[in-house]
Amino acid sequence: MEYRKLPHGTERESFSVLGLGMGGIQNSCDTEIEETIQMAIRYGINFFDLCAGAKNVYEPFGRAIKGRRDQVFLQMHFGAVYNQEGAYAWSRNLKEIKETFAWELKALGTDYTDMGFLHCVDEDKDYEDLVNNGVFDYIKECKEKGSVRHIGFSSHTPSVANRILDTGLADMMMFSINPAYDLEKGDAYGIGSAVERMDLFKRCEAEGIGISVMKAFHGGQLLDAKTSPFSIALTKVQCLQYAADRPGVLTVLPGVRNKADLESLLPYLDASPQERDYSLIGEFTPADAVGHCVYCNHCQPCPAGIDVGLVNKYYDLALAGDEMAANHYDKLSVKADACISCGHCDKRCPFSVNQSKRMKEISNYFTKLEVAAAY
Repeated sequence: MEYRKLPHGTERESFSVLGLGMGGIQNSCDTEIEETIQMAIRYGINFFDLCAGAKNVYEPFGRAIKGRRDQVFLQMHFGAVYNQEGAYAWSRNLKEIKETFAWELKALGTDYTDMGFLHCVDEDKDYEDLVNNGVFDYIKECKEKGSVRHIGFSSHTPSVANRILDTGLADMMMFSINPAYDLEKGDAYGIGSAVERMDLFKRCEAEGIGISVMKAFHGGQLLDAKTSPFSIALTKVQCLQYAADRPGVLTVLPGVRNKADLESLLPYLDASPQERDYSLIGEFTPADAVGHCVYCNHCQPCPAGIDVGLVNKYYDLALAGDEMAANHYDKLSVKADACISCGHCDKRCPFSVNQSKRMKEISNYFTKLEVAAAY
């Protein structure tokens, strides 16, 4: 299992790249829920989203993590509530949100959540309601008291996400990421152009905002050629790798219904580079995304030994204002200036990026930074 550190977190706050969502496990019996979580932890999964599909998930989940609370990280949503029948509901009522959070903590057998998330902030009105109803102030109060370790939010809308990031309040964001959404072939939740979405992800990495990913399989549609907007089926491994490669992403949270669903995700842990390769989506790139590196590394192997995807990523992040990107680039054993302009990467790039030309551009950029720093 690969683990990625929360930039604004402590040393121990490193999250498994493969996490789990609890939005579909409610139809399993208590024993199945408990055993599924225990099995996930045994395989190194330590990050769980608790926007559960129903109220009955919490107590068996709490039993599963009893005695190992410090080994897992929980993401809980301020605005996800449960009706009298125990089914998931949505609320902006401060009293209801407070009561739900108190009940959740008790059912889980803990006194804090690692991530307190403003739930489903998709429109400007959602944002304004959270401010006007006192939910913003309440979640900040919870952080001050320690029942929330970090504040975050979930959204599907780049413009609204940027508005929340502008407050400086968030350490983490949950966002819908998959090839269909990012290449403008998704549904109503795939909001924003390819460039807008990538700019948001770059901003998060540049500012140290971690991203947890929802909808990595596009509701399962990407896994079946009949329902995929590309008319080609992707594997779960390809979808997970695609999401994990976006800037800022710390953990990807596919939902599971039972142990069988969890088992279907585990091949990701030891998948080969060929199994992780999702570059076939390059055939469906929208016009405004052509010529933009998406760090898929389908151009590998580079005869000069350059990690082309990583070099591009550090360059894009530096341009986006990430002050650490130049330092990360400097630590690479093989940099852009090693390019021999053989054209191997240009021929293989599914997104039509002229990588040979870009390597010279990147080398010149970081060389100028080094010269400026010397003075």
